[in-house]
Amino acid sequence: MHFLDQAKVYISSGAGGPGAVAFRREKFVEYGGPDGGNGGKGGDIIFEAVAGLNTLIDFRYTQHFRAPRGKGGSGSNRTGAGGDDLIIRVPIGTQLLSDDREHVLADFTKVGERRVFLRGGDGGRGNATYKTSTNRAPRQHGVGWPGEEMWVWLRLKLLADAGLLGLPNAGKSTFINAVTNARAKVGAYPFTTVRPQLGVVTYRDREWVVADIPGLIEGAAEGAGIGDRFLGHVERCRVLLHLVDATGDDPVGAYRIVRKELKNYGAGLIDKTEVIGLNKIDALESAEVKKLVTKLKRASKAEVFPMSGAAGTGLDVVLDRLADAIPSVGISPAKVEAGDPASEWSPL
Repeated sequence: MHFLDQAKVYISSGAGGPGAVAFRREKFVEYGGPDGGNGGKGGDIIFEAVAGLNTLIDFRYTQHFRAPRGKGGSGSNRTGAGGDDLIIRVPIGTQLLSDDREHVLADFTKVGERRVFLRGGDGGRGNATYKTSTNRAPRQHGVGWPGEEMWVWLRLKLLADAGLLGLPNAGKSTFINAVTNARAKVGAYPFTTVRPQLGVVTYRDREWVVADIPGLIEGAAEGAGIGDRFLGHVERCRVLLHLVDATGDDPVGAYRIVRKELKNYGAGLIDKTEVIGLNKIDALESAEVKKLVTKLKRASKAEVFPMSGAAGTGLDVVLDRLADAIPSVGISPAKVEAGDPASEWSPL
């Protein structure tokens, strides 16, 4: 299945049905009169977050959504049937943005969350409602109120507990393959990851979700490389694992480049809890690793964890640090079924 995290769609609620012009005529009934019923209400546009979806690919092929209009009224004061509501199902983590992308109109973060986004128009009045003491046989009626319409952007931000960051070839895909059930593509060239990847970590009777995004390069905020569009998928993460390639020409400079791009992007990413992993230490001598750790500590003013996703070195320490930074992460389903009283189970 192709991954798509942005889509533009047109939505329109249904118009109200017209009111009826009718008069009561019955044999042996002395007094007739107007009895046209009101029109039915138009259908609403409703968005609903559902489980089992992780892409907006369906909206690439279906971009126009129109709810049906209400039915017209009829004689004997019968109101027309209302138009059926149109329910648009989106993945959890979807945001609705205005046409200019400047305003967030809705944000769906829970399974089953619903929102009536556009309300259908009310039905028009039948001629019976126009009857007065001086207007005994009105022939006017309402045609029904129009529905609402607009273009909106759908933007998917995947829900994960931890997010992976780093330059291309920092070893993010190797790490997520080593600690989760994911099968991310791994290659000895930059940008092997071209779309976000989710994996579930099961570690010491606990579970949480890790998100891997394409690597950042200098100038990503201005569109260099793949750009920073995928950073939205780690905005909701509670902790970020920043992997630095120990075999690179300048590991400290690589760390600073990513931090600069996070600052330029905004959305509070620069202030999130960060775990720094010096990756690929299996390719270096221990003395050289110690020097790099010292330099990176001095530059980041934080603890640095030497590790290797390919060899499995130091992964337990990194996973322990990630688990400590996600206090509300729950226990595994096996423990839940066994009746272990723990916090609410994650993943989201």
